Amino acid sequence: MSDAAGESAFEALGGEGAVRHLVDRFYDLMDLEPRYADLRALHPSALDGSRDKLFWFLCGWLGGPGHYEERFGHPRLRARHLPFPIGVKERDDWLACMAQAMGEEGVPAALRERLHQAFFNTADWMRNRSI
Repeated sequence: MSDAAGESAFEALGGEGAVRHLVDRFYDLMDLEPRYADLRALHPSALDGSRDKLFWFLCGWLGGPGHYEERFGHPRLRARHLPFPIGVKERDDWLACMAQAMGEEGVPAALRERLHQAFFNTADWMRNRSI
């Protein structure tokens, strides 16, 4: 994912350290904020594996190193998420949690909007329930 000038979102965020901070804040919020309790309930009790997998995936998805694919092959996002009920509420909760994490991590507004649109497109495609 690159902008008009050719800079990847990975570079614009600040590389691996910034992606790790974003992912960690995302999961911290999921644990801390009551509004994300339903989203949190879809995850395992220990989030270490989820944190790593999202970090590895986002690095490559944002235009950086392909850590996820090196470990697991093609992400097959939809297939890997089919066991979980993902509807409009789950999509919107995930997006709200990520938006809050991006805001708290100081992601610049223009990049935040660009990423939000890309996250929305992916999250909406992941839905496997109509409601």
